[in-house]
Amino acid sequence: MPFKVYDVTHFLDDHPGGDDPLLQVTGKDASDDFEDVGHSNNAKQVMKEYYIGDVDLSTMPAKTKHQAPVKIQQLQQVSTQGGNDLFVKLLRFIVPIGLLAIAFGIRNYVKTL
Repeated sequence: MPFKVYDVTHFLDDHPGGDDPLLQVTGKDASDDFEDVGHSNNAKQVMKEYYIGDVDLSTMPAKTKHQAPVKIQQLQQVSTQGGNDLFVKLLRFIVPIGLLAIAFGIRNYVKTL
């Protein structure tokens, strides 16, 4: 089914899953969607009736690798640089110890009452 074109307009009313699954993949490569459903061999035979041609591969856009916008990359670099790293590490160490000290202090104070 890859790189083949089908006109299923006349099959919309007869499709066992309703017309919605067909309409959702209109104008795009539906190969994966078709295979994911697990169609029977009979369904694959029916598809032959609606085959109208092959995709002209020369008209397909080249796949491009998407990159994060520059601003996000700059923010990531800034967050990994700088002296804030030491401050954050100290806070992660000091805050739990401080909370434990407060909890023990409250516990001892309550015992003396």
